Amino acid sequence: MSSISEKRTRFASSLLDILESVTYRRVAFKDQFDPVYRLRYEAYRREDFIGVNSNKIVFDEHDEAPNVYCYGVYIEERLISSIRFHHVTPEQRTSPSALVFPDTLKDMLDQGISYVDPSRFTADYEASLAYPALPFLTLRIVAMASEYFDVKYCISSVRVEHAAFYRRVFGSKRMPGIGYYPGLSFPMHLYAAEVEKIGGQVAKRFPFMMSTKKERENLFGKGGGKGSLMVVPTARQAHEENDEWEKNQ
Repeated sequence: MSSISEKRTRFASSLLDILESVTYRRVAFKDQFDPVYRLRYEAYRREDFIGVNSNKIVFDEHDEAPNVYCYGVYIEERLISSIRFHHVTPEQRTSPSALVFPDTLKDMLDQGISYVDPSRFTADYEASLAYPALPFLTLRIVAMASEYFDVKYCISSVRVEHAAFYRRVFGSKRMPGIGYYPGLSFPMHLYAAEVEKIGGQVAKRFPFMMSTKKERENLFGKGGGKGSLMVVPTARQAHEENDEWEKNQ
């Protein structure tokens, strides 16, 4: 085994261990005073992306869209990060990236293509220092959603300096154009990962991305949006079940 493969194996194993302390919670629809929105505010204020507001929350019109899903990530019952995504279909086209790359995404939807559009990844500052792999723990939600909703693409509107992460981890390919999100001054690039092609590769390289059908249903099913259900990751169980299945082939 090469040194790179050994490092990757150790990294994947450590993430499986960390997931033992993680829980996920779906934010109740339109509950703008959920702690997740305060975490967003604190993260954006820290980077000076937004001005001060009296409510100390970041909640926008996309948080009220019928196709939005928003989540908090917890370690030992402490909120450490959050992310939201929109499940976008030709019938339901609302998503943040549609504002930034309207022509490219309209063409996709007109062809009948559906996708998941993640946004608003934010993290607690101290947690980001303590857990450098926090983006993996958080974006695992998006990987599961891509499988659950059976979409063709998982897209990402990302800052230029973050693009390498999406290329390396998810095999994302850049799509045409440079865009600017309303209220932000830095340029964004649009990337897309073709779920059917890369899903198995990602799971093999990073088994902590695996999940059971039950976990996905708890996170994304109709009964999961009450705001109180804490969902335990099932990556280790899914990984062990997959290993057993491969042995019997």
